Amino acid sequence: MLEKPIAITPGEPAGIGTEITLKAWKDKSCPPFFLIDDAERVATRAKEANLEVPVKIINSPEQTLGCFINALPILPHKFPVHCKPGKPEELNAPAVIEAIEIAVSFAKTGLVSAIVTNPIQKEILTKEKFQYPGHTEFLAALCGSEVEPVMLLASNELLVVPVTIHEPLANVTKILNESLLQRTILIANSALKTDFSINSPRLCVSGLNPHAGESGTIGLEEEQIIKPVIESLKNSGLRITGPVSADSMFTKDARMSYDIAICMYHDQALIPIKTLDFWNSVNVTIGLPIVRTSPDHGTAL
Repeated sequence: MLEKPIAITPGEPAGIGTEITLKAWKDKSCPPFFLIDDAERVATRAKEANLEVPVKIINSPEQTLGCFINALPILPHKFPVHCKPGKPEELNAPAVIEAIEIAVSFAKTGLVSAIVTNPIQKEILTKEKFQYPGHTEFLAALCGSEVEPVMLLASNELLVVPVTIHEPLANVTKILNESLLQRTILIANSALKTDFSINSPRLCVSGLNPHAGESGTIGLEEEQIIKPVIESLKNSGLRITGPVSADSMFTKDARMSYDIAICMYHDQALIPIKTLDFWNSVNVTIGLPIVRTSPDHGTAL
């Protein structure tokens, strides 16, 4: 058992996060955790979902270990507006954001071992001037200006990293450069060693364009950006291959040849892992000074 609990954020209160958390407590296979939320709201959602889950209000993270076996520990956090499942309220956005800030603060000060963030509804937060495209970028800002976060999706079938994250597809070629690609690969390589116990990771890098550019006939990014980075890292000792065509790098046989796939943009990475193992995939933010994971899906509104 962990000496310190895990902090779970509520995410969008009208979303599926509450139900996931309730079911996780009932499952009892998780390390001790507490939920930052409104106890009355959580009890109501449990009743609506026909889940018998007793709740226990706590005043600090360390109280979690003493009551987790008998009840779901809840650190009180109020939402100004009651919302029905599937019907988000804009007035709750500041409280959603504040809960994330509280969890990160606990992690930075060592009061919790990790944080798990339930899904947020970015559309709602954006209307309240939330200036980040997603959790990943917000967490990086909360952790400090020198932090360089990388999104890693993990399942028993596949590990995958998108180099560009929550960006419109039209912006990918503007953002992708040698520095970003190399930095992302190095962070992923380090995480596989420290967090996944893979001593000598095998990395496979996708191309950006169809057929990985076909030697420059379908785009130049492979020749000008991706290949030079791969060769440089290969010369420095990394076990790295590519660029390979994304349409063939996720077959069963292909996946046997590497430990992690490095992809150029969000959907190129997330479509294969969600297709292979939608219900069990986990989002892990690497490159942070804290441990953060989340479900690999949205709010299910």
